[in-house]
Amino acid sequence: METGSNSDSLDKAETSNGRGNKLGSMLPKIEPFVPKRDQNHNPRELRSWAKRTGFVSHLSGETGTASSTERFDSSTGFHVGKSSRDQRAGGSSPKIEIDPVLGRTRPNMGVEIEMDSGSGSGSRQGRKTVADGNGLGEKVEERKVGLNGNGVENGNGKGNGVASVTPLVVEEKDEEGKGGRDVEIGMYPEGEEQGHEGGNGHHPGLKVGLRDNPGFGALIYYGLQHFLSLAGSLIFIPSVMVPAMGGTDKDTATVISTMLLVSGISTILHSYFGSRLPLVQGSSFIYLAPALVIINARDYRNLAEHKFRHIMRELQGAIIVGSIFQSILGFSGLMSLLLRLINPVVVAPTVAAVGLAFFSYGFPQAGSCIEVSVPLLLLVLICTLYLRGISIFGHRLFRIYAVPLSVTITWIYAFFLTAGGAYDYKGCSPEIPSSNILVDECRKHAYTMKHCRTDASNAWRTAAWVRIPYPLQWGVPIFHFRTSLIMIIVSLVASVDSVGTYHSASLLVSLKPPTPGVVSRGIALEGFCSLLAGIWGSGTGSTTLTENTHTINKTKMASRRALVFGALFLILFSVVGKVGAILASIPLSLAAAILCFMWALVVAVGLSTLQYTQTASFRNITIVGVSLFLGLSIPAYFQQYQPESILMLPSYFVPYAAASDGPVHTINEQLDFSINALLSMSMVVTFLVAFVLDNTVPGSREERGVYIWSCAEDVATDPSLQLDYSLPGKFSSLCCCSSCLRA
Repeated sequence: METGSNSDSLDKAETSNGRGNKLGSMLPKIEPFVPKRDQNHNPRELRSWAKRTGFVSHLSGETGTASSTERFDSSTGFHVGKSSRDQRAGGSSPKIEIDPVLGRTRPNMGVEIEMDSGSGSGSRQGRKTVADGNGLGEKVEERKVGLNGNGVENGNGKGNGVASVTPLVVEEKDEEGKGGRDVEIGMYPEGEEQGHEGGNGHHPGLKVGLRDNPGFGALIYYGLQHFLSLAGSLIFIPSVMVPAMGGTDKDTATVISTMLLVSGISTILHSYFGSRLPLVQGSSFIYLAPALVIINARDYRNLAEHKFRHIMRELQGAIIVGSIFQSILGFSGLMSLLLRLINPVVVAPTVAAVGLAFFSYGFPQAGSCIEVSVPLLLLVLICTLYLRGISIFGHRLFRIYAVPLSVTITWIYAFFLTAGGAYDYKGCSPEIPSSNILVDECRKHAYTMKHCRTDASNAWRTAAWVRIPYPLQWGVPIFHFRTSLIMIIVSLVASVDSVGTYHSASLLVSLKPPTPGVVSRGIALEGFCSLLAGIWGSGTGSTTLTENTHTINKTKMASRRALVFGALFLILFSVVGKVGAILASIPLSLAAAILCFMWALVVAVGLSTLQYTQTASFRNITIVGVSLFLGLSIPAYFQQYQPESILMLPSYFVPYAAASDGPVHTINEQLDFSINALLSMSMVVTFLVAFVLDNTVPGSREERGVYIWSCAEDVATDPSLQLDYSLPGKFSSLCCCSSCLRA
């Protein structure tokens, strides 16, 4: 096809066919595009004009069918399309390229795209005809015509115009099996995302997009929903830690309130100044294993007075040092360099090892009251797997609220067992353990009563109605080299976990991945939030919860505003002391049973990261398998060097007591403690093995599934990427924001 003005080509067509009047009358009448500001053409205005005029149809992915045929008229040089309606009328109309800005015909570039009949609901395909020098066209399969604000020059030489894109159409079945729907991924090549009236990014599979504002009531609902679905991760860690530290029920309630406060503050800070992804920050299971290692050290076993406060201050000092290291890692830009070495083959086994590390604690602790823990496990599995497709008033309650619903129902069941006298023993008082340890007949029932009775805790009676957690509430932190070194390495593992969560979450909300600078900024802020956790004394550091991606996927909610509203309620609940007291009153067997499910979920979420790699690759499956096996076997070797611990500690705490009696012996005892502790933790060993193997064993980028992060050019040319990840307001110009965002 010759290049030139479309008007000249049209005159030739009219002359050769002798049907000039008829052909001209059938040309589409398209109103010209008039921008709101001169020489400033907004791509979203172009999309809106294109949808209104029909210039680009099916832009937003609405379901429907389109049937059209095409033919190439060699005499006129036009690629003439005939729709089903035109076929019945016997007419035809040529495809004329219209300039979207000036509203007139534009020079033909020799490539035309036209719709072809779709095979399914909501799917459209086109054919691209490329004219060669002889005027013969070669048909090339094409997906769809899209609109892009950059890259095609208009008549004035500006960078606004129309471009064709090739989206990936994926056939996806809904859960009820009512048929398939087309999910279009990557429609807009230069980072343009599917838009709507508000101009916010919105993935077709999400109810609420990242920048959506569904209204005040909906924000509160979605925010609370998001945090309730993560309740197992947010509130049950203190139920494991505080009793092991020798704390009372009142201490457990206080630590839970402190965790709620720190989690709320950290989530708000991360939503505005971190990665800006809809991710909840809180006490992660990554910090639970090192905390148990420090708690069960030989130095603290024989403490009788103020044992809880002393261990808590030791944990605070270690967390503060580890958080400072993590902040330096992010703010200095070292994390951007480390990202080149962190890939899914490293992240997947590391995260999976976090959950697998607690297999010795999970059911052995839950089995202390099997008539309560087993029904809870069965109920949460039924809600999560078998009832997940059931909708009640338009909401899939069983899928979203599986954990809180199961805990509440089982807790009520345990209350009726307690009230009905199932745990009443003659001569034994429910005041545990003071009155029962001294009586021989009650001693064998003391353990069961403590773990099964719903009235065994006195947290409700001792907690105040209003109590504001405050910094250094347990005293001045204690700093030791041995515990600080442990938390430094653990903070590095937490950063690796967060990198995988950032990447997965960004794909779930239909965004481009963040830049390395944004990832570094998020890691740095996580370090700052862990610093707050250390100062307030929550017992663990603060990081991005691994279960976030699972929560976004099942709630279909990715609004930053909703997350901030939920975090505000978390802060409010932390001030009400009775809220922490209620949560602290949950029987320990129930807490252990639900943690079995949460730890298994962490394993599953971690292994799901392998979807970004070639999972059938022998290289990858070998690295993952060896990493997980050695990550469990090497700690088992270190845990056997503790004959004294076996006699003094419960069986489920023995694996965490290797730090004091491990096989490593050097000149420095504190270094011995740190090395024995680190090598007795599965997640640390797994990370080290996977990290070394993945970065030394040859493999292509596609095979390894190397994370692809956005670059500075993407940020400079894509306004939506700036809105998604840039700091709010004037903060974007502070602290070298450009380097933070585009590095």
